[in-house]
Amino acid sequence: MREGGLDAPTRHPIAWRDDDFYDSEKIDAELRRVFDICHGCRRCFNLCDSFPRLFDLIDESESGELDTVDSAGFKPVVDACTLCDMCFMTKCPYVPPHAFDLDFPHLMLRYRAAEHRAGQPGFVKRQLIETDRNGKLARYAAPVANWASRCGNTLTRPPLEKVAGVHRDAHLPEYHGRTFTARARSAAPSVNREAPANGRKAVIYATCFINYNNPDVGVAALNVLARNGVETEVVYPGCCGMPQLEYGDLARVAADAKRVAAEMRPWIDKGYDVISLVPSCSLMMKFEWPLLEPDDENVRALSRATYDAAEYVVDIARKEGLADGMKPLAGGVTVHIACHARAQNMGAKAADMLRLLPETEIKVIERCSGHGGSWGVMKENFEIALKVGKPVARQALDNKLGFVVSECPLARDHIVQGMDRAAESPVDVQPVVHPIQIIARAYGA
Repeated sequence: MREGGLDAPTRHPIAWRDDDFYDSEKIDAELRRVFDICHGCRRCFNLCDSFPRLFDLIDESESGELDTVDSAGFKPVVDACTLCDMCFMTKCPYVPPHAFDLDFPHLMLRYRAAEHRAGQPGFVKRQLIETDRNGKLARYAAPVANWASRCGNTLTRPPLEKVAGVHRDAHLPEYHGRTFTARARSAAPSVNREAPANGRKAVIYATCFINYNNPDVGVAALNVLARNGVETEVVYPGCCGMPQLEYGDLARVAADAKRVAAEMRPWIDKGYDVISLVPSCSLMMKFEWPLLEPDDENVRALSRATYDAAEYVVDIARKEGLADGMKPLAGGVTVHIACHARAQNMGAKAADMLRLLPETEIKVIERCSGHGGSWGVMKENFEIALKVGKPVARQALDNKLGFVVSECPLARDHIVQGMDRAAESPVDVQPVVHPIQIIARAYGA
């Protein structure tokens, strides 16, 4: 092991089966070791709210050093981490292979795993993150569910805030009666056999969000791939487990990873690539699952076969070339590069994809939106999430383009909420959330 060099950051397998992983004294010792390094560096002061909380905690202590900080003060630091991975991927000079061996997000994950083993979070929060179950139930009463969750509903949102802790002003995703998997079965687009990439085969992993909350993104992806000659199948064995990961339920995530990977393996063996439509899910399948189940060959095979949606389209463009027929898009596009896309260490693929559009202005924002998945909608976090994302919202406003999109649709809606607040009135942007929808529009789909 050596310091310096141009080696990429590396991560160790997560020892979630080891009792020492959950030992409170050992966790506290590691927190103190890592926090002391962070205190002496402070490069991450402008990322999430974890670091300002940590540095204020130390600065306000008796000695101004970590030795006089009570460990009880560490929990707010842990709670502010959104597991975006940006400190690990873009800021920290001490990540492996450096001898300091610092992985701040996975240490926060370890703390939460110990909390989960001790019975936290409470019952209500655990129900909020059951995305598959909630989606299956809500689709049968989608109009009522959407009415109840709509911002400004003074009848339902205040009680939801009181009971579930979801901030009354936070935008919540809508539900659809017809899932993406159902739409794909009933109206699959014809494959363009004349396209340069004809012969490619891909499985679209629907993701819980696209399947239940925004099927239009999935339909757009199907149309773009079919136009480019890709034979596709839509498969959805279950959620990637990111919501459970955020709360430290590692055994649940690992079990789901093994189950989903086993169901996807036959497609991989038949030569199909795997395309994920949400970067958080891509990150889970590519990187987090293999760290939880490093010896599972199905998980390793799925990791190697998985592409983010924009990554796959750019791969087609570079290797075979895209099908003709894209038209300029009036109004221009602001594209936000989601943190979990950046954490995949693949480059700004959404921006690369949109730059393939003819005669269309593209402006890129590569900074955290502040949303953090389910974290950003909670009462104790919503205002902080807007504060973290304020520079993104301001930049999107200053761009004055007709479309604002993000690879993470939840981040996109959070950005628009921030834009509304900064402008002190609702902003006028097109109701398109994902970059793949922009490509579909350019093709006339």
